[in-house]
Amino acid sequence: MSGHSSAAAAAAAMELSGGRKLVVVMELGGGGGGKKLVVVVERSLRFNSFLLENWLVKGWSGNPVCAKRYHFIIKADGGSVGGYHKSCAGCGEVLHLSESRCKSCNRVMTTEDVEDSIYHQLEDTTHLLHGVVHTNGFGHLLRVNGREGGSGVLSGSHIMDFWDRLCKLLGVRKVSLLDVSKKYGLEYRLLYAVTKGHPWYGDWGYEFGAGSFGLTLDAYKRAVETLSKQPLSDYLAQGRKPRTRLQDLISFYQSLSERELVNIRDLFCFLMSLIHDAHKSSSRVEDATVGKKLRICTSSTLCAWTSRDVERVEEAMFRVLRAVTGPNWVTWRALRGAVCKVAPPELLDYCLKELKGKHTVDGMVVNARCHPDSGAIEYRLEQLRIPANGDTISTAGIPVTKYPSEEHLVRDLRYLYGSMLHPQTLLNNAPQPMRHVAIISANKILDCKQFVKNYHPGNKLQADEPPAVHLTCEVELMEESEEDYATDPLPPELLVLSPNATVSDLKLEASKAFQEVYLILRKFEAVELVGYGGVEESTQVKLLLGGGGSTETVRMRGRCLGKNGLLLLTNSRRKFRMERGVERWTVDCSCGAKDDDGERMLACDVCGIWQHTRCAGIPDMDAVPARFLCYRCCSSRASSEAQISGLCNEDTTTVGSVAIASGGRATNAV
Repeated sequence: MSGHSSAAAAAAAMELSGGRKLVVVMELGGGGGGKKLVVVVERSLRFNSFLLENWLVKGWSGNPVCAKRYHFIIKADGGSVGGYHKSCAGCGEVLHLSESRCKSCNRVMTTEDVEDSIYHQLEDTTHLLHGVVHTNGFGHLLRVNGREGGSGVLSGSHIMDFWDRLCKLLGVRKVSLLDVSKKYGLEYRLLYAVTKGHPWYGDWGYEFGAGSFGLTLDAYKRAVETLSKQPLSDYLAQGRKPRTRLQDLISFYQSLSERELVNIRDLFCFLMSLIHDAHKSSSRVEDATVGKKLRICTSSTLCAWTSRDVERVEEAMFRVLRAVTGPNWVTWRALRGAVCKVAPPELLDYCLKELKGKHTVDGMVVNARCHPDSGAIEYRLEQLRIPANGDTISTAGIPVTKYPSEEHLVRDLRYLYGSMLHPQTLLNNAPQPMRHVAIISANKILDCKQFVKNYHPGNKLQADEPPAVHLTCEVELMEESEEDYATDPLPPELLVLSPNATVSDLKLEASKAFQEVYLILRKFEAVELVGYGGVEESTQVKLLLGGGGSTETVRMRGRCLGKNGLLLLTNSRRKFRMERGVERWTVDCSCGAKDDDGERMLACDVCGIWQHTRCAGIPDMDAVPARFLCYRCCSSRASSEAQISGLCNEDTTTVGSVAIASGGRATNAV
């Protein structure tokens, strides 16, 4: 999908009766193995609950409903969404597009059946790519499934590269997404934030959009830095306690690294690089060191030891290996434990790293391997092999033992992630002084899922068409009231006019632009250029605003004309005034949240104010209580025990100062 893919002509095009849908299928990439980009142009006259749930928490929900939505889909099977096949609503049989009757159940296929089939496929979670762009230029990236998500050819990075180029080509304004991605079965937004300082989507310019539970950008950044910079030395401090598996793993990867691993970010960056290298290599990573220069330890601690100190430790290790009879191997952990009192841990790790290929005075050599099942590094003494020419084959000078396999590296990654990063499991592993801070920081990172990219399409358009007049046009409606229109201001539209365009041309272009973009403004007519009321219609725009080359902002006042010539927003059209619908609700949670952030909420049955169930002391795994009373109402009614007793009875659950009392509703968590 990346590179210079050849785009064939549209393979299929279909418009359903009534003009409600248009499906265009294009095949990208040459040959029979190419994937198809399916474009579904959806007219927004049909309510779609699946898409609405995504709009609510992915931005732009306060904008009016756009006239069209463009779905860009790459299916996992490489096929089309309604372009060639449809499903029978009666028996589910797959039919060709040209078939009007099902051969199995004899059902006549209607336009609604085809529409339903397309909508059903829009909700498919196996798509490699599913992005949506509204006609106003705001979009949502709903799904990216790379190799772990079922893609046999395209990686997640390839898919994102294509999506990013597509958005730039189309002149998209902003794209939002909800980051729930996983890698190796782990929450990738937490793992990637620790290693890179930003989410995986940040590699393509996506930035913090909004945090759940009232979290801000500063709180997110502080949480990332706090967690990623925790020193590994705090985990290795054991006192008189036996060494744990976590401490052994940290020491092991410190011994493998060329550079000193100081904090959590260093450790996970190194481990991720090993996994990446192991995945790229067709053979085991044991051959990856061929041709590399000898590693030189730069640790100031190790530089303090003399060669005699190193020889003393190596001799102690030789004695342990000699004591092992037969072809048995000694694990890295067992060997280190046997000589733990000989030298400090840093020197032991250094000697273990350099042990393979070392010669003993009695003609033996140390061999090392990575156990095929457990992945543990193991050592034993072997006789030197002497070929026919009498030259001794020596493996001395090989600087480091074999790396574990990719499977074992991923297994270690999961263990370290659970022990050091995930808030629900690090409780039992993190050192006591840092445990509380680590859990809070990890939870904050996981609670930040909404990210946005601003493509700034106006800059590109201005560069492409320098002679034209570029205007950013805002609009306000005459006789507009809060009841009749959206609470959020309309996003401005970018207008491109000819160099000699007049005020009359500007009004015409503004009317046309907003009519085409929003359903509620299909009858919009621009009447007045705000601030230039006395200017003649024939006046050139460039004379009013100047020709400095920058994009100027103008404000246009207008009205929507009904049959009686007045501003008319009927009940049937009011449903289009906001993407999230016309239902009003108030969010005022103790965490500071003032709007729906996609997390589970419930409303107080007395005041109707919504708040998070988690902030009310209700775990996410518990069901929403049948009755709920918020702490404000519970406190205000505390003086009237007679009224409170009817709510806070034996069926009331109290968590802290919060009393669960009345039938609250809960939003679906996305």
